[in-house]
Amino acid sequence: MNTRYRVTIQGIVQGVGFRPFIYQQARARRLTGFVTNTSHGVELEIEGPDPALDDFLRAIRQEAPPLSRITSIQVQPLPTEGDGEFQIRKSRAQETRSALISPDTAVCPDCLRELRDPLDRRYRYPFINCTNCGPRYTIIRDIPYDREKTTMAPFALCPACAAEYADPFNRRFHAQPNACWQCGPQVALHDQGGGRIATPDPLAETARLLQEGWIVAVKGLGGFHLAVEADREEAVRRLRARKQREEKPLALMCPDLETVRSLAWVEEEEAEALGSRERPIVLLRKKEPNPIAPSVAPGNRYFGVMLPYTPLHYLLLDQGLEALVMTSGNLSEEPICIDNDEAFERLGGIADYFLVHNRDIHLRSDDSIVQRVSGALRPLRRSRGFVPVPIFLAEPIAPVLACGAELKNTVCLTKGDRAFISQHIGDLENLETLNFFKLTIAHLKQILQIEPEVIAYDLHPDYLSTRFALEQTGIELIGVQHHFAHLAGCLAEHGLNEKVIGLSLDGSGYGTDGQIWGGEVLVGDLGSFERRGHLEYLPLPGGARAIREPWRMAVSYLYQAYGEDLFDQPLPLLKHCERSKIELLLQMIRKGINSPLTSSCGRLFDGVAALIGLKETVAYEGQAAMELEMIQGGDPEAPYAVEVVGDAGVYRILPQPIIRRVVEDLGRGISRERISRRFHLTVVEAFTRVCVRLRDDTGLEKVALGGGVFQNRTLLTEMEARLNREGFKVYSKSLVPTNDGGISLGQAVAAHYIRQNNRKGPA
Repeated sequence: MNTRYRVTIQGIVQGVGFRPFIYQQARARRLTGFVTNTSHGVELEIEGPDPALDDFLRAIRQEAPPLSRITSIQVQPLPTEGDGEFQIRKSRAQETRSALISPDTAVCPDCLRELRDPLDRRYRYPFINCTNCGPRYTIIRDIPYDREKTTMAPFALCPACAAEYADPFNRRFHAQPNACWQCGPQVALHDQGGGRIATPDPLAETARLLQEGWIVAVKGLGGFHLAVEADREEAVRRLRARKQREEKPLALMCPDLETVRSLAWVEEEEAEALGSRERPIVLLRKKEPNPIAPSVAPGNRYFGVMLPYTPLHYLLLDQGLEALVMTSGNLSEEPICIDNDEAFERLGGIADYFLVHNRDIHLRSDDSIVQRVSGALRPLRRSRGFVPVPIFLAEPIAPVLACGAELKNTVCLTKGDRAFISQHIGDLENLETLNFFKLTIAHLKQILQIEPEVIAYDLHPDYLSTRFALEQTGIELIGVQHHFAHLAGCLAEHGLNEKVIGLSLDGSGYGTDGQIWGGEVLVGDLGSFERRGHLEYLPLPGGARAIREPWRMAVSYLYQAYGEDLFDQPLPLLKHCERSKIELLLQMIRKGINSPLTSSCGRLFDGVAALIGLKETVAYEGQAAMELEMIQGGDPEAPYAVEVVGDAGVYRILPQPIIRRVVEDLGRGISRERISRRFHLTVVEAFTRVCVRLRDDTGLEKVALGGGVFQNRTLLTEMEARLNREGFKVYSKSLVPTNDGGISLGQAVAAHYIRQNNRKGPA
């Protein structure tokens, strides 16, 4: 007696070898039926004896292909049909879509072995791939994921590749980017003006140019990189000057883990991340001395390092290159280039040469960045390799489009219990990035078939993402406060929807009182919050200029702490800055001219960095705070005195006592390294003290952490440890960035529950 089932499998099951896997499992057990791709995932009908069917279903759950990810399997009994064989049928499009799309993944060991095998027909072919590796998200125009709906459509398969593509027992069966020297994309080397250079081996010639110190733009998987040899100081400086990226760290690419270990300290989990199929940039502690040019990561104890992830990268590094700077192919603050002609135009003033190819990139995707902190790998930028894998929510929610923040922008679209966060879009400060923002929204809506019922946006009226949202008509709009979105994102990641204490610490966000928040203690769940604590307000003299010029924050903190006596303090800052310049700033503060009030934790870090003479101006956002973290001493230190005052159940942390103690330490000749360490521990002590008081008031014992300040390793590690010692249960982010790159998730989920609360009305 036979039984027949319809089996519907959802998840990442297309373009990852799932149908041939099913075919092989069915044939091995002499089962009959068919399998097909649909807009929901993979659907099959399977018929045979019960023991064989049970074993078949077990194999699906336990032995699925490496790039697949099953989120649900539904099994439905059917009448038997008595088919004579098992078939793979053509993909079926349906009105609604729920199939998940695989991210781009690093070249697999099998393809890498063939790449280096002189007897293989794809020997040294820069675009070798199979169902277990290669481009996915960046080449997909639409789903179901078939070749004609990708940027590989122009490349007709040669007979040999077509035979592989049609063979269910071949690992290239329906590998949509499948190609070879005869039928696939090719590389070419061009000069600065875009003219093609005649050379029999563009990769070998590119390696020679890099070894001579030239800057080469290299087209990769999700966009262009700008490459130079990493041990050439002059070349790195020239790249920085042309790219207009003064001091921000540059990423490195090394050929193998052994080379990475010669430059940096690598823990086991970091090594796993480096070699993972996602291939992110991993922040690793520098070894000293090392051969890398000082200008690669000035003022930083860490290198950002990645291993090769495309065949082209491997072939380039195989030419004897030990470490390349591989930074994004753009001018600072612009999106990375993805099109060849666009690269010739936009990067012509930066790169000396261009290594390009003719496989189009449909959607740009920057390299992802992770760091290991407090026992977990945490993304600083979630992009290539991770997107568009969704974050799974505790329960289904309405379809929402969340527009994200201004800096490190991402967008988020929700569908059922899945939240799809986009790749890194960047800082929404120019037309090019805004256009990329709009394109990303349109693409995700199309391939995921999501038509939002709600658009969520940040309350700041000047954010381009907010303006975009407010221009939309015929759809419900819900504003979500910036720091509440940080809290909601942390809760959503952990599947929580209950009242908790939330620490939202960052540089700036528009508050409900119209002031600039950033050092916030909230009490809230996914649909509502109360502000129950914060850093004391003080003026932000010059507005946004104070972010670029931390000395302004130092003056503001000094004036708050000492008033007119601030000039009596023996500080490096007061010796460097002309008194007239400071007096002018003080007039702005006294009269409230272009000096909005802020409770920002990020600006407190900036102010202390300038106060101790570390960084009076910055070349990129967060630089002063980062360098303050980097100079810390490692010896145990006692925190400075902390003063917390309460008023009507809202607690204020006063910076004045902290600033006075920092000034006293400077006057006593205490090193900046020790002062930095004491200051970090003081911030931890201050916010822990507020949490303890709120627990006394509310009985809440869970604390959620969010905001860009928690990129600081010391602050996250010490805050979690300190709160744990006080008996709190602590939640922090490890699936999405704690900075504004993860805020779109919080906006999306919060908007849904705010909407629910509004529909329920007052309790």
